[in-house]
Amino acid sequence: MAIRIVRLGTPRAADEGTRIGTVRRPPRGVPKAEFARQNWYDVWYPNLSPTPELMKLALSTHADPDSAESVKTWAHFTRAFRKEMAEPDAARSLDLLAALSHGANFSIGCYCEDEARCHRSVLRALLVERNADVA
Repeated sequence: MAIRIVRLGTPRAADEGTRIGTVRRPPRGVPKAEFARQNWYDVWYPNLSPTPELMKLALSTHADPDSAESVKTWAHFTRAFRKEMAEPDAARSLDLLAALSHGANFSIGCYCEDEARCHRSVLRALLVERNADVA
């Protein structure tokens, strides 16, 4: 049993289980009835997504991820997002997912192509710190 960290919209693994979308907004132009069938997500859970302000900050690092400014901005994003995830509701959600990972297969994800510059990389680290079983 484990949590998979995935890019939403990609093909599912055979034993992936329920896919949870940890994104601020649903996929554009996709009817709600098609979210699961098109491999976006089964359950939308924006509680574990960055605030819109932090999303803009993270996205600003995508154009030139290796530049000194992008590296600095990404470090700032990571600290700020970790602070958001330390808030009681988010922390309890992460604790719950970590506990569930030992008895069920499921996945969490976001739309970003590069996990290294996506909030899901921070979620991965936070879950590992909580002793989650992460695939």
